[in-house]
Amino acid sequence: MISYDRLWITMKEKGVSQYDLYTKYNVNRSQLDRLRHNKNVHVNTIDKLCNILHCNVEDIMEHFDDDNTF
Repeated sequence: MISYDRLWITMKEKGVSQYDLYTKYNVNRSQLDRLRHNKNVHVNTIDKLCNILHCNVEDIMEHFDDDNTF
């Protein structure tokens, strides 16, 4: 399972709000909703967030083992 809990911590540390993401940086609100609910998002979204927040992928997301297999 992928968790985006680290994203919200990083945003707080960097002083960036969800409002900033969709007004200043044009991050789609539906993508933010998907992140809030730990659903699948495009890699481009993760890349964009890393560029906005000047951080690494591990500052945004974390993997936990689960029974999700192919």
